[in-house]
Amino acid sequence: MNVESDLRQRLRLIVLTRPRPAAGRLERVVYEILEAGCPAIQLRDKESPASELFRQAVALRKLTSSFEALLFVDDRFDVALAAGADGVHLGPEDLPVKGVRKAAPRPFLVGYSTDDPAAGARAARDGADYLGVGAVYGTRSKPGLQGEAVGAERVAKVRRAAGIPCVGIGGITPSNAGAVAADGSGVAVMSAVMDAERPGAVVRQLLEEIGRAFPSASQPTSDDI
Repeated sequence: MNVESDLRQRLRLIVLTRPRPAAGRLERVVYEILEAGCPAIQLRDKESPASELFRQAVALRKLTSSFEALLFVDDRFDVALAAGADGVHLGPEDLPVKGVRKAAPRPFLVGYSTDDPAAGARAARDGADYLGVGAVYGTRSKPGLQGEAVGAERVAKVRRAAGIPCVGIGGITPSNAGAVAADGSGVAVMSAVMDAERPGAVVRQLLEEIGRAFPSASQPTSDDI
């Protein structure tokens, strides 16, 4: 398995955190979803100060390390580095991909959010390792984007243009995850897991649906043909 195929497999499911999950303390919920097989966690907290975000990142890093899972920090490159996270996920309003890539050589991973194929290709040239594309089916977590739904086809289009792994995000549940995974893209979820009373069970359902649809490492995806 080459490096890109390995990363694509590890990004087949990313769970984004919420400071106060429905099922209890964040650390306990993250442990439960890692135990269920989740391969990647993204720490997302738009409100806490850097000191609290760092505390959370260190705690989650211990958990992800014990399960050999990836940890990303949303937006905050400084916190990601200080906590020893595997990477950072950037948006258009955050630090530029090129500058972050220069400051943090691989294996540190850099993700970037865009639903535009041209912007995705630029991010890949600047050193992004993967792209988050959405909102696929709409979202409740980002003000101003609740009505937006780009569809699973857009995820595949961005992935073909950029030539790096992509992860669809926005309104994804076990019932629709397979449509995104079928083209070889991963999925990222927050509400479906963070709002669940049994988050581990939801992660198992997601992985089952993704596994049915996701091309194996030996199968070519549409942009390989």
